[in-house]
Amino acid sequence: MKRSTSLLTAVVAASVLATTGCSSANGQGSDGGSFKPRGNVTMVVPFGAGGGSDVSGRSIAAGLEAVVPGLHVNTENRDGGSGAVGYSYFLSKKGDPNYLLPSETALLALPLNTKVNFDYTSFTAIMKIGDDFTLAVVPANSPWQTCADVVNASKTGRVLAGVSGATSLDNVVFTLTEQATGAKFDRVPFESGDELLAALLGNQIQVASLNPGEVVEQLKAGKLKALCAFSEKRYDYPELKDIPTAKEQGVDVAYAQFRGMIAPGGISPEAQQFWVDASRKFVESDKAKQYIAGNYLQPNALFGADFTQYLKDNNGLLKKALGK
Repeated sequence: MKRSTSLLTAVVAASVLATTGCSSANGQGSDGGSFKPRGNVTMVVPFGAGGGSDVSGRSIAAGLEAVVPGLHVNTENRDGGSGAVGYSYFLSKKGDPNYLLPSETALLALPLNTKVNFDYTSFTAIMKIGDDFTLAVVPANSPWQTCADVVNASKTGRVLAGVSGATSLDNVVFTLTEQATGAKFDRVPFESGDELLAALLGNQIQVASLNPGEVVEQLKAGKLKALCAFSEKRYDYPELKDIPTAKEQGVDVAYAQFRGMIAPGGISPEAQQFWVDASRKFVESDKAKQYIAGNYLQPNALFGADFTQYLKDNNGLLKKALGK
C-alpha cells in the first residue's frame, strides 16, 4: 500500500525541525561524560500493534527494563507507509539517545523500494538478537498442499498474496519466489502482520508469508495450514519440525528477517556503548530466551560494529536479490 508522497514529505519536514535541541536535555552532558538515560526512554515501533515488530519492540523494552535498574521504556506505535512514517519520525530524533527502535528488514528494504530520506547508515546500530524466517500459510480448507502448488497456480490463474507492507520480509520472500520460479502473485498490502493474519483467516486473501510466532496458535487450532518454511533447514521446534522447507519442494528460496534494535544517528559513543552493554545483558537474560523461543527465532546476536557490518552485508545481498 503506497502512501502519498506528501505524507512522507510532511513527516520528513517535521523531522528537520525536531533535530535541533540542546544535548543536555537528551541525557548527554556537554562535557562528554558518561551517559545515563534521562527520564523515560521511548521505543518507537514503525508498524501497527500485534505484529512481529510490535512484539519485538515490547519484548526488548521489557527486557531492558529488567536488566537496567531504574530504566523505564515506553512503547509507541507510529505505523504507516509500510514503516516509512515510523522510521522518518525516528530520523527526526537524531542525537537523542532516549529513543530506540526495534529494527528489521524494512530498515534495508524501505530505501531500496521507497523514496525516503534515510538508509541504515542514518542510524546507530545497537543489537541484532536473532533471525526470523517465515512460513507460507493458507486457510485450512485451501486445496494447496505445498508451496509448489501455489507457484503453479499463479502461472495459470490469479493468486492473492497478502503482504504486511511493500518493504516487509514477506514481500521480499514473494519477490524472490517470483524470480526463482517465474510465479506471479497479486499483492494485497496491509499495515501489520496482525491485519494480514485477520485477512487470511477471513478468506480475503489466499496465501500469506508470516512469521511462525504470528501463526503457530492458528496452526495448532487447525484454522490455518503451513505449506513450507522459507528457511535453510527445517525448524527444530516441535511445533514446526514437520514443515518442509521451500527448497525441499523445488522452490529455491530462503531468506531471514533479522530482529534487532537501533538508536538515532548522531548519538555520543558513550550513549551507544551504554545501549550495547545493556543489550548484551538483555541477550543473556531469561526474558531474551523467552522471547526467542516464544517467537521461534534462530538466536544469532551481534552488537555495535558487528551489527553495522551485518547491515552492510545484508543490504548488499538484498539489493542484488531485488535487482536494485
